[in-house]
Amino acid sequence: MEFKLNPNGSMSSEDPQAKDAPSEGADEGPPDLYVEPSLAATAPAGPAAAGDVIKESNAPRFAEDVIEASRQVPVIVDFWAPWCGPCKQLGPMLEKLVRAAGGMVRMVKINIDENQELAAQLRVQSIPAVFAFKDGQPVDAFMGALPESQLKTFIKRLLSGAKAPLELNLEEAKAALDAGDAAGAQALYREIQAQDPTNPEAIGGIIRASLAAGEAETSKALIKSLTPELTQKPEVAVAISAVELFEECGAVGDIDALVKQVATSPDDHQARFDLAMAYFGAGRTADAVDALLEIVRCNRTWKDGAARVQLLKIFDTLGPADPVTADGRRQLSSLLFS
Repeated sequence: MEFKLNPNGSMSSEDPQAKDAPSEGADEGPPDLYVEPSLAATAPAGPAAAGDVIKESNAPRFAEDVIEASRQVPVIVDFWAPWCGPCKQLGPMLEKLVRAAGGMVRMVKINIDENQELAAQLRVQSIPAVFAFKDGQPVDAFMGALPESQLKTFIKRLLSGAKAPLELNLEEAKAALDAGDAAGAQALYREIQAQDPTNPEAIGGIIRASLAAGEAETSKALIKSLTPELTQKPEVAVAISAVELFEECGAVGDIDALVKQVATSPDDHQARFDLAMAYFGAGRTADAVDALLEIVRCNRTWKDGAARVQLLKIFDTLGPADPVTADGRRQLSSLLFS
């Protein structure tokens, strides 16, 4: 199966055998533009460097710079030549739009005079000819110099549903933290903050990762350096709650002693509250939630709803994906609205 550019500018696959036998009376039309499977088959391992948003390439590097690189972010390939007037108009416009995309798309420029064999393989019959590659496959193309408005549409179509590199990095950092790799997550979040100093997800991630790594003082120092506006961001506020919760847990007594006190005085809500904090500090999150839910069940207004407030802090700290959060929220809702 081959990938071709139709005369109307659309992309489609084509059976090579069927192409060799055109229907009787059909117009020959402009030459097809397609990618031979052999180009992808020779791809060496490893994508192009992330910083190469716009680069020159050639036939030997085509698989690496285009096919493999497009598995990371979409790649636009511009076939041009120094003597091509329309190329001189199209190229700078494309470069400007690619740079404006902030790393969400890359551009590879190929001089067909220096890469005639590659141009022949792709059946580039006229230039400028532009391909778009995504996930290792060509997905769109056009020939000729288009106005900037159409180029924007071309790139927008290519990026439909695509995630920005920053978003992908944040996902990687969160995955590391969720997997228990606090040091790795901390390093990733710091890299993101170096690029975007006020990114709330990165700041919140550093606070949480530092706390998980046993570096509570690092978390508190970062919190003190933040502007009031940043501390109100949801991602940062949740992380601050985690630090506050950690400090509260460190101030409570011994679990065994508190268990005995609660058993002796079931209505001692302060003792049960302290027990919940001791449980949380020991990593027994489900027990902590159960203890706080019991306070809500017995007296939801105790200390202006302190148990409910603490439950919400715990849920925010654990995150919505944690089973303890899901079950705890369900039980809390049942108690509050029954």
